[in-house]
Order: sequence, then structure tokens, then C-alpha cells
Amino acid sequence: MAESFGLLNQHTFFLYHGFESHSLRILKIFMLIILIKILIIIVPLLLSVAYFTLAERKIMGSMQRRRGPNVIGVYGLLQPLADGFKLLIKETILPSNANKIIFYIAPVITFVLSLMGWAVIPFNETALLSDINVGILYLFAISSLSVYGIIMSGWSSNSKYAFLGALRSAAQMVSYEVSIGFIIVTVVLCAGSYNLNDIVLAQKDIWYVIPLFPVFILFFISALAETNRHPFDLPEAEAELVSGYNVEYSAMGFALFFLGEYANMLLMSGLTVILFFGGWLPPFEFLSFIPQSFWFGSKLCIFVIAFIWMRAALPRYRYDQLMLLGWKIFLPFSLGYLMLTFSILLTFNWLPL
Repeated sequence: MAESFGLLNQHTFFLYHGFESHSLRILKIFMLIILIKILIIIVPLLLSVAYFTLAERKIMGSMQRRRGPNVIGVYGLLQPLADGFKLLIKETILPSNANKIIFYIAPVITFVLSLMGWAVIPFNETALLSDINVGILYLFAISSLSVYGIIMSGWSSNSKYAFLGALRSAAQMVSYEVSIGFIIVTVVLCAGSYNLNDIVLAQKDIWYVIPLFPVFILFFISALAETNRHPFDLPEAEAELVSGYNVEYSAMGFALFFLGEYANMLLMSGLTVILFFGGWLPPFEFLSFIPQSFWFGSKLCIFVIAFIWMRAALPRYRYDQLMLLGWKIFLPFSLGYLMLTFSILLTFNWLPL
């Protein structure tokens, strides 16, 4: 009897550990697949950010009748790699009396958060990292957290200029996030879902830019302010703040802020395409044989060029004008348009189930 129990226990032991090793193997494969998906998104994104800087300099050079970068590589195509290598080998200078830990963490937080938003962006109907039902809320959370990286960088630098720039940037981002929130809620009301793929599919008959054109204009202008871009780049107004919250950063710390800013511009361009221009849907049904990712990328490039165009064409706002526009014009208008949209949908029984 004792031998039988011993054999039974031994058999149970091997079964348990065999099952445990099998589960661990499945978990490792699952984690590997997730890691590969993340790399498939992040590596092209980083290359896009690098060449976005080159495109900006080339397009602005053309608008201002200059050549732009044209020395390093054919037509200057290796300029982003040269800039990255230069920042990589430069010495990182730490200000005296700065908080070292927070000073080093702040640019990393800004950069990582700018990449995390892409986890829910659909490049086509199936190509996305995570198809969650609350994708809009996820993007809200990520955009709200991005303020902390800027505040931390300004405070940890132990410099009044950097801290003042960080406060102005945080106030600007928070002010325009409110308007962006009401505009996105208007789109969600029309689509009946927080899922970004569902919002795209809801625009099969008509893109939301047509019925929601006024709030699309507000959204695009708010996106410029949210990403601290011209004409709302007040945190980096050289004449007043010596380059703003990142004035004490050099080398890779500055590079991470730079990459984070440009990745956020690409993210806001992608979000504009999804909310108002049908995402990866073609403009006409007979063009549906062209890959969906092509349409998404083409529309995104249009808004990227618009970001660059705004920088080349418009003068910078004063800070009081920026706050007045955000709180006294955009906020009431976006809230009023939300109530108008809800009233129309409710009156004609068009609210999506």
C-alpha cells in the first residue's frame, strides 16, 4: 500500500511539474509574440520620427526659398542619423543642485508615454497591438500623464527659467485637453463606441469631418497647442524662456524630449485621421482594392505636412492670447457643439445603440 501511494505521489509530482513547465512555455511564447508586435510598431515609428525632422527642414526650406539639409548623404537623407549620432556621443551635463533621479527620469517618461499611445492606433482593420473597447479612454490617460514628464524636468533642473517654462507648458496642455475631451466625446456620441476600430467603421457612409467640420477645426488647432507646436510653442519661446523646460538638458536627454515631441505630433495626426477622416477607409468604395494601411499613412502624412506648414506660416501667439483662446472660445464652443450634436441625435432618434 505504501509503495502504491509513493508511486501515485511521484506520478502526481511529474504531472504537476510537466503542466507547470507547459504553462510557462506558453507564457514565454505569448510574451515573445507581444514583444515582436511592439518592435514592429516602435522601430518604424522611431524611423518615421527621425525622418519627420528631415521632412520638416526640407519643407520649411522650400517654403522659405532655402535648400535645407543637402550635404550628408544623397539629398541629405542621412542627416537624421548624423544628428542622432551627434547627440548620442555628446556629454550629458547635470546642473548643480539638480535632483539627479528625477532629472534623468523626466525625458524617459516623456519619450515612453509618446510611444505608449500607439498601442491602440489601428493601421488597418487588423494591424494594431491592442484592440481594446476603451481605446479613447486609454489615449486620454496617456495624454494626461505626459504633463508629468514636463513638470518633472522643469522642477528637477533647479532653474527658474526651466521651471517657469514647465509651468506654462503644463497650463497650456491642460487647458486644451479639456476642449479636446469634449470634441472626442462628440465623435463618440456619433459612433456609439470608445473603440477606435468601431469609430472608423462608423464612417463608412460619411466621414465625420463633414457633419463635425467646426469641431474638426477646433480639434486640429487644439492638437497644435497640445503638442506645443507653432503657433502655440510658448514653452519654448527662446526670447522669453531660453528654450523653456528643456533648457538644462543636453545630449540624449534633449534627444528624448525631441523624439517625444515629434512622436506626439504623429500620434495626434493619426488620431485626427481616425476621428474625422475615416482612418484606414478609402475615400471611395471602388478604391478599396488598395491596402488599408496606404490610406491611413497617406492621410497621416497630409496632417504632418499641415503641422510643418503652420510652423512656417504663422507668427507665435502671446501667452494671454493662448489662454483666452483655450478657455473663453474653444471650451464654450466645443461644449455647445456637443450639446447641439446630442440634441440632434436624440430628436431624430439617430443615437447609435
